[in-house]
Amino acid sequence: MLLAACTSASPPPGASATADLSAYHGQKLTWVTCKDTARTGADAKLFANPALECGSVEVPLDYQKPKGDRAQIALTRLPAAGKAEGSVLVNPGGPGGSGTSFIATLLPLWQASAVAKRFDIVGFDPRGIGSSTPAFDCYTDEEYDAGDVPRFGAVYDVKSAEEAAEVAKRCADGSGGVANLVNAGSTNVVRDMEILRNVLGDDKLTYLGYSYGSELGAMYAKTYPEKVRAIVLDGAVSPDLTAREFRLSQFAGLQARFNDLAALCAESADCVLGTDPAAANDRLHEIVQPLVDKPATVDGRNVSVWDVYLGISIGLYAERKWPDVISALTALKAGNAEKMLVLRDTFYGRTPDGAYSQDNDTNIAVRCMDWPRLTPQEQTALARQVAPMFDIDVFTAQNYHSECEAWPAPPTRDEPWLAEVAGQPKTLVVSVTGDPATPHKGGIAMAEALGASLLTVDGKQHGAYLLGGSSCVDDVVSDYLLDLKVPPTDARCSL
Repeated sequence: MLLAACTSASPPPGASATADLSAYHGQKLTWVTCKDTARTGADAKLFANPALECGSVEVPLDYQKPKGDRAQIALTRLPAAGKAEGSVLVNPGGPGGSGTSFIATLLPLWQASAVAKRFDIVGFDPRGIGSSTPAFDCYTDEEYDAGDVPRFGAVYDVKSAEEAAEVAKRCADGSGGVANLVNAGSTNVVRDMEILRNVLGDDKLTYLGYSYGSELGAMYAKTYPEKVRAIVLDGAVSPDLTAREFRLSQFAGLQARFNDLAALCAESADCVLGTDPAAANDRLHEIVQPLVDKPATVDGRNVSVWDVYLGISIGLYAERKWPDVISALTALKAGNAEKMLVLRDTFYGRTPDGAYSQDNDTNIAVRCMDWPRLTPQEQTALARQVAPMFDIDVFTAQNYHSECEAWPAPPTRDEPWLAEVAGQPKTLVVSVTGDPATPHKGGIAMAEALGASLLTVDGKQHGAYLLGGSSCVDDVVSDYLLDLKVPPTDARCSL
């Protein structure tokens, strides 16, 4: 609790618009091989590809103090196959996703795309993530393996002011101090993106953002409308919902996809969830209840009820993964949690060498600087409003405190976080009708707020461009990124 008096965070972008950032804009970016960039063994194999180049850009740690400490933003580039007409800056979402790993992982898809023939494809690790510094570390990989971290069910499993204070202290200590931690928010990431645009040598920004990355793109458009060339927001987050409302919309989205999964499973007489989809929530609760008191064990690692729900959730993100969820639940009911642990590790991006590539600590740090703090009463009420599949006592029958309750500075973002934006080129929102994580209504709301073109995609997964195997989606997005050709009103594709 003492951290709250130590420092303040940077205000919203407009508050420091007069700061002299010329020293940052004038940096010379040197591209080198990526062999020393990777933080995990899995990334080392990906980054060894000679088609990729890596570099870093300095940004102010605190934009109120541009002459003070600096942060380093890591970049990975796939150079254009032909003469480069500019860069496409890419963020995969999160908060906590690594743009450098995203480019490397999808490299064959990028190389086959029309966009990469004319534009450099540049992924960046927002401050705190991947190879960028300072890192935001609250807990070690070993502690994530052991479950000795704030666990997420309906809300984070933080049950007292003392536990909330411990989260803040662990994050400040592990991130190199309070000043590093409180400058983690999205407002600073958007400022960083403007410096990246300058250093990359682009007169205007061309950007592709997935999921949380859509928030960054929309905020950039609001803050620097005159610097926008093209912005694609895929799996857009609704700008008109409060943080609490957004979390509830995500639970509703996951429930809808679980209902679909239960209906698929019920087509088999031996379905682990039964042949009546209406009873699937109760059957799920029966399967997971034994783990509440006694986690399963796989190769010396515990698999808790929290782990099971993370595994189910990530499996619901794409329809093609639903059979994996059904198989994992079938095995779990029979006493074998190995398949469910694989799904849980997928949620965190855990690599075979035990490293966690999806940075949940940064997710907490960013959201604590983005979202208003809920009171214990509000947090407890939120836990009790979740969708039926999550309605088990261990998630909903406790009294909870916000994981951000003792954070050492107030949020730097308003709520709602995006007002209507005018005076910019046409942007493009891509929204999947059955998206479980950023529901379709949010995509519609984002398009309306930005005055953007909307590409509606019929399907049931999170994200579409290059991820859904749809040439229709890929062609529409490529035409826009390359030649600013927006699709007609009511444009529609399917996965």
